[in-house]
Amino acid sequence: MTALSEAVALREQGRLEEARTALRSLIDMEPDNPEVWYHYAWVHDMMELEREAVPYYEKALRLGLAGEARQGAMLGLGSTLRTLGRYEQAREVLEAAIEAYPDRRGFQAFYAMVLYNLKEHAASMQILLHLVAETSGDEGILAYRKAIGFYADKLDRIWET
Repeated sequence: MTALSEAVALREQGRLEEARTALRSLIDMEPDNPEVWYHYAWVHDMMELEREAVPYYEKALRLGLAGEARQGAMLGLGSTLRTLGRYEQAREVLEAAIEAYPDRRGFQAFYAMVLYNLKEHAASMQILLHLVAETSGDEGILAYRKAIGFYADKLDRIWET
């Protein structure tokens, strides 16, 4: 087991302070390793140290983080910026993530939260309703999938008889 996988295991076990210490040591040894910076950011997020997590996510991405880890860092960064009230920055990150990974619907859910925070309620609801209609396995949703999708962008319309 590598030192990084040991640190990740500590995080997954909820041993956050130990994971943070192990990851800090790894950063000292491998300052250009984007995976280490990503996991360092992640553990800070889990410790509710969001402000500290942001520059670590950004560093991991700048260093060329790739694959699933890049997707995780983009989601983590966008979500963390949102929780800090940095809505426009969160929007930028999540829009870039949606463009890069259009099939990853989790980005859309977090983007809808940002739109809500930006008072773009109709756009937020439209995204969420489409997500519900397209991904739900619930029988009641499935029965009305077409209607939910149809009305998603017509929430303010009043239908005349």
